[in-house]
Amino acid sequence: MTMQPASTEITSRTAAIVQELKGLEGPLLPILHGIQEEFGHVPQDALLVIAEALNISRAEVHGVVTFYHDYRSRPAGRHVLKVCQAESCQSMGSDAIAAKLKQLLGIGFHETTRDGSVTLEPVYCLGLCACSPAAMLDGEVIGRLDGEKLDEIVAEVRS
Repeated sequence: MTMQPASTEITSRTAAIVQELKGLEGPLLPILHGIQEEFGHVPQDALLVIAEALNISRAEVHGVVTFYHDYRSRPAGRHVLKVCQAESCQSMGSDAIAAKLKQLLGIGFHETTRDGSVTLEPVYCLGLCACSPAAMLDGEVIGRLDGEKLDEIVAEVRS
């Protein structure tokens, strides 16, 4: 697993991102995206830096981070596997797909395997309703999931 940067490094790198983006209209979301891109998650040490720069409370920043599913408070695994949980995918068996993946990986949603190979997340629509059930592995969508495809996905993320 990758080492987490020291707090002063997080603070200085966060400040640089904030400085670059705070002039945008509605800068909080772009700043959070930039920070997550930089660190792989939104570190707690970054929240105060953002809040002070935007003249909002740390609680407001925390609220936005926890409201949106795409932001992580901890680093993700080497692979991120998102399983669609929207209505179309549910009607085509995504609950069983998710249960099987949880069993195969030994983790639940919003968790990372002990070896750091994969983080499993729910997502609420990938726009592949005609190919339900669907998932996304590292930004690549996969439709018509079945047992065989699940085995292939797990083999890929474990290698």
